[in-house]
Order: sequence, then structure tokens, then C-alpha cells
Amino acid sequence: MTDTALTHTTVLLNEAVDELFQAAAGADGTYVDATFGRGGHSRLILSRLSAQGRLQAFDRDLEAIAEAQRIEDERFVIRHDAFSHLGELPAGSVDGVLMDLGISSPQIDSPERGFSFRFEGPLDMRMDTTRGQSVADWLATAEVDQITEVIRDYGEERFAFQIAKALVARREERGPISSTSDLAQLVADTVKTREPGQNPATRTFQAFRIFINAELEELEQALEGSLRVLAPGGRLVVISFHSLEDRIVKQFIAKHSKEVVDRRVPFAEPVKMRLKAQGRVRPSESEVRGNPRSRSAIMRMAERTEVPA
Repeated sequence: MTDTALTHTTVLLNEAVDELFQAAAGADGTYVDATFGRGGHSRLILSRLSAQGRLQAFDRDLEAIAEAQRIEDERFVIRHDAFSHLGELPAGSVDGVLMDLGISSPQIDSPERGFSFRFEGPLDMRMDTTRGQSVADWLATAEVDQITEVIRDYGEERFAFQIAKALVARREERGPISSTSDLAQLVADTVKTREPGQNPATRTFQAFRIFINAELEELEQALEGSLRVLAPGGRLVVISFHSLEDRIVKQFIAKHSKEVVDRRVPFAEPVKMRLKAQGRVRPSESEVRGNPRSRSAIMRMAERTEVPA
């Protein structure tokens, strides 16, 4: 295991894997770790699988792929792709899907990745640095209304317009912002009312990261994909870390946990429920004390009930 792997503490590690193995297939099943990260969940899953069990993991971060390639186990395969591609697996071929939506500590703590306002670095924030546009590139041309919408919708920041206006003004005066420290300072100078214990740039950094990686859209596609690939009796386990993600997961499970009647066709058979909600779990007090980054985590679980189409 690399030093970077050792610096990341997996949230709800045992709870998530315990829930995953409640699937009908148990240790003989085929599982998907949709967000490999630094491999905490994957390693524990492999330790509990039988010789017949299989694990496939997804990640779009090259550092995560490098870490996964250190695992020498014929039951394991890693795929360099976003987890929105989950639905490309054969229908009904998977007994459990685990999604840990948190950004890993090595990503946050690597200045060159540009995820954190605590470190000086380029304003990048891409999960996959081989594809797409960095935050700095986007801010070089985005208009005030576009920036406002992103900060407001993905950061739930009430000063979104003021920050967007300041960003465009800075670009017109001195050129676009390209470093994390410059962005953090601009937000601090713009946001006069601060939440206790929170850096004023927290919501803006979150918003830009979610936007540039299309995180919510990726999540919605991955959840839909899980319905297609999960076998009856299979488990869906999702760990989210902020309200936007958790709301999507909660609504998705609720939507598919009830029969739907088409009122336009009163004599038609109702669409059967496809998931059975299995509740939610929060980190214990001891886990939060040992890993403060776990404090906002919510794990929601569901069981596949209907044969995939």
C-alpha cells in the first residue's frame, strides 16, 4: 500500500461492506466498487469474498488507478472510467453496488490538484486530469450569470452573485484567477459574513468542484445504471457527504420503492417497485472523533426487488 493510500481513512468502512454482503449471493457474489478512491472498501470486500466472488471497480482519477493496479488478485479488475458508465455492465450481473461519493484525503491534500483553499496550487479540480476543462479555464471565459448559477446551485452560497461579479471584475482588471489562494482570498474579501468555523471559500470551492466534474449528473446516471445491473436480492449502498448528493440518493430510492400506477391507463398493471429501502446509517461518535471528515456522511441502502429489464 502506498503512502497516499495510508493517509486516507475510509468512512463507514465496515458498515458499508457489511451491508453490501447482505446481498443474496453473499461471499460468492459479484460486486462493484463504483468509486475506488484509495481502495479501502475494495480491499475489505476482497478479504471477505470467496474464491468464486468477483469485484470490479471504477475510478476516473489516475492516482486511484495507479493504486488499484497494486492489487494483485485475479478476482479484481479496475476500470478507468467515471461511475456513470456502470450501466454498461451486463444486465442483472451484479450482486452489490457500493458508491462512496466523498473526495479522498490525498486528492484534497495534494496542492497540485487544486481542490483545497488550504494549499497554494493551480485552480484545476478535475477528477480526471486527462480530460475536460479545469476550473481556471472555465473561469477565464464564464459570464457573471453562469458563475452565479454554479455557486448558488452547487454551493448553496447566498453571496453567489457578489462572488461571481468579483471574479469577472478581477478578470477584466488583471486577468483570470488561476490559483487556489487567489480564489480563496477573493471570496474572503467578498463574503463579509462568515459561518462559524467555516472558511468563507468552502461553498465556492465545493460548487466549482461539483460543476467541473459534473458530479450530480454522474451520480444520477450511476444510480439509474445500478437498477439495470443489479440482480434480484442485490444491494445498493451509497455514502454521500453533502445535502445535494444525499437528496438525489434519497429521492431515487424513494421513487423506486413504490408501485407506480399510470392514472391515464386505469386498468393497466402498475409498474412494480424495483427497490426496497433499507434505511440509513450515520458514522458513530467514535468514528467522527477519529476522522472529523466523516461527520457529514450519510449511508443509504436499498435491495433490488424486481428482475432487471
